[in-house]
Amino acid sequence: MKNFLVCIFMVALVMNSFAQIKYDNDKIKTGAERLSAYLPKLKDKKIAIVANQTTIIGKSHLVDSLQKLGVNITKVFGPEHGFRGNASAGTKVKDEVDAQTGLKIVSLYGSKKKPNKADLQDVDLLIFDIQDVGCRFYTIMNTMRDVMEAAAENDKPVMILDRPNPNAYFIDGPILDMKHKSGIGQFPIPIVHGMTLGEFALMINGEGWMANKIKCEVEVIAMEGYNHNMLYKLPIHPSPNLNTEQSILLYPSTCLFEGVALNHGRGTYFPFTVVGGPMLKDKYSFSYTPTSIPGMAEDPLFKDQQCFGLDLRNVDLEKLVHSKKINLAWMIELYNNHPNKEKFFDRSLSKQIGNIDYLIGYGDFKKQIAEGWTEEQIRKTWEPGLEEFKKSRAKYLLYP
Repeated sequence: MKNFLVCIFMVALVMNSFAQIKYDNDKIKTGAERLSAYLPKLKDKKIAIVANQTTIIGKSHLVDSLQKLGVNITKVFGPEHGFRGNASAGTKVKDEVDAQTGLKIVSLYGSKKKPNKADLQDVDLLIFDIQDVGCRFYTIMNTMRDVMEAAAENDKPVMILDRPNPNAYFIDGPILDMKHKSGIGQFPIPIVHGMTLGEFALMINGEGWMANKIKCEVEVIAMEGYNHNMLYKLPIHPSPNLNTEQSILLYPSTCLFEGVALNHGRGTYFPFTVVGGPMLKDKYSFSYTPTSIPGMAEDPLFKDQQCFGLDLRNVDLEKLVHSKKINLAWMIELYNNHPNKEKFFDRSLSKQIGNIDYLIGYGDFKKQIAEGWTEEQIRKTWEPGLEEFKKSRAKYLLYP
């Protein structure tokens, strides 16, 4: 009975943190929902759609809806996690035929990253409609750039059906030093950029961020009723490990733990909301045990080992949003409590540990943490780059 009451109390804390956030979904009409704005443009054209499980109109997938309306869809391109969103992070996805629609699904997260000439021979227009989460290390923006680049090289136009960015209410983090360019950081932007994908597509074009500074013919079907300060509760999980509102709002901060020799919830049903390791047993009472979960994390760090650390599931989301900052305090605390500090960023311990230089975007972060810099001191080094980015960003905004 005591354990049951404890569980009820914890659930109440988490639900209370959600209740403090006011979402604005009922005020927003996504680009995909504005059928009258783009359906006439699809008439008598062969359409390819870049889509995943978040590509919806109401409760219907956009592909299903457009097929029922007589739109000639020739194929679908699928990003990381696949067209139906059931592949684990980083897992290569193969081409396939979709069982529900009979359409050919061409993977852009397998043997190739962008459509080739043959893929686009039977295409007049590419539609891009995928939910983003507004962080530099989330790979959807890379896919969009690759699709735009392929379209430009083959004289095909691209239509972006815009969607809200759930982390658009702030801009924070260091600008990526392009010496640390990787699959999780390909643009000289901060970790949190505060733009929708439609706006970012315009920035890609305007800043010359495609090969040979080529430009793509892009049309953005903008949202109605949206501004950057609105909070949007995603109706569909954008990826298997971003499965709660809490994880999406914590993601800009907790994804940095992918570059640390600690488990950050992979191998649980609450990833990106807990952080810990077996070596912290003497420092923390909270514990959890990562396991193999097909489609989420087949081989997580510290699999089947009891991990001790931080439980962030009951973080005050209202306070988090109000701060408009990436939280570095958790990283500093865990480093200070780690018994083997030289192992904290050690990638050799496991293939599951990412490169913190790539995630944070510059090479001095490890040194700053080790030397005991405060959160404020670290953040101050980001400010000049952030101010320049904000000036550049302003040219491409579609919403207040």
